[in-house]
Amino acid sequence: MSFLARATLASLFLLAPYSAMRAQAQPPAPSASDNDLYSLRAQATAGDAQAQFALGNLYFQGRGVAQDYTQALPWYRRSADQAFAPAQNQLGVMYEHNFGVKMDYARAVAFYHSASDQGYALAQFNLAKMLENARGVRRDYRQALALYRKAADQNLPDAEQVIGYFYQCGFVGKPDYAKAISWYRRAADHGNSNAENQLGYMAGEGWGQPQDYSVALSWYYKAAEHGNADAQENIGYIFQNGTGVQKDYRQAMSWFYKAAGQGNSNAENQLGWMFQFGQGVQPDNGKALAWYRLAAHQGNQNGINNLRAFTAILKQYDDSVWDAANQSPTDPAILQAQRQERIKDLVTRINELDADAADQDNFADQLEHSGKKNDAMGKIFNAIGTVGAVQYRVKAQKDRAESATLRGQLVQTEDQSQFSANVPEP
Repeated sequence: MSFLARATLASLFLLAPYSAMRAQAQPPAPSASDNDLYSLRAQATAGDAQAQFALGNLYFQGRGVAQDYTQALPWYRRSADQAFAPAQNQLGVMYEHNFGVKMDYARAVAFYHSASDQGYALAQFNLAKMLENARGVRRDYRQALALYRKAADQNLPDAEQVIGYFYQCGFVGKPDYAKAISWYRRAADHGNSNAENQLGYMAGEGWGQPQDYSVALSWYYKAAEHGNADAQENIGYIFQNGTGVQKDYRQAMSWFYKAAGQGNSNAENQLGWMFQFGQGVQPDNGKALAWYRLAAHQGNQNGINNLRAFTAILKQYDDSVWDAANQSPTDPAILQAQRQERIKDLVTRINELDADAADQDNFADQLEHSGKKNDAMGKIFNAIGTVGAVQYRVKAQKDRAESATLRGQLVQTEDQSQFSANVPEP
């Protein structure tokens, strides 16, 4: 059951389709003619920081141009060099998450600091997240909370939700459920589905209020209507176990399908369990195995344990039992979950290739620059020629070619995923 869902701006989006991830990874682009690429480029080239940021957004999000982090990066840099806070924040996002550059928490923190010092709410949130999770800095919950409050003062719903989480868990003192509920309600009023999910959990547990499963379920429904996969999984869990409601396996399975369709590993594991033990359906070894594998692939420990145990059970029988269960799945819901898994894997690989290509070009630049110097290093470079730089350039080109191929696969997979998002339930 998912009850400590976090609304971290740049980590939670990895559970969403890649197109949604790109949209959530940064603030909206400025309105200054960003649909007119030529006009925007002219303004950006002339030194307009806002236009430079907007142009970077087009490349980062792939709007009107081929999506290309390495093309976005120099425009963000030029904008950030003029102390434009949104661009500074976006560079922090890119260094934190390996978007077109090698992951570098220290540099991410530095960019977040620059934008945060200007009062930029998203940067305050992102810097607080780094402090909370000890990324590039020593963990400091109190400083993180102070920054989350600054962002919340600007009505950033994610910050409001995280403050509630801090009070729920007692990161800066004893847990204070009343304050947690207050902050969750504030975030929920601003449309934050993770806060709605948390309010559901706290009502179900009776934390800071009388235990009330009907109130819990109503909050879960609100979050689920907003597409929150954790809430969908929680509703499934309630019906699977009869927590405050009559046990209803068909309802449970329906909600688990919704959550699993968004890549929720807990729901995938629960579906494996239901097919293994025939909860509301005929036992199906193949479907159970496929769902456990999907959960385990995401690192879900229950899924890993169940996959290991179920595999051992199946292999106790003759080979035909294992072979039958190990067939490639044809269930539409399983295929949709596999597409979500494929999307995540493609995103990870594309980011790695883009960052590696940028590094290869940097190495080539350094070698070529050394060759222009009239010193010992320059003489060495001239002695060996430009072979080293060329090798780096070739490697960068290969990385970008592979990245482009994978981007095509990603678009195709996302299109298939969106088309199949509401697969019929068995």
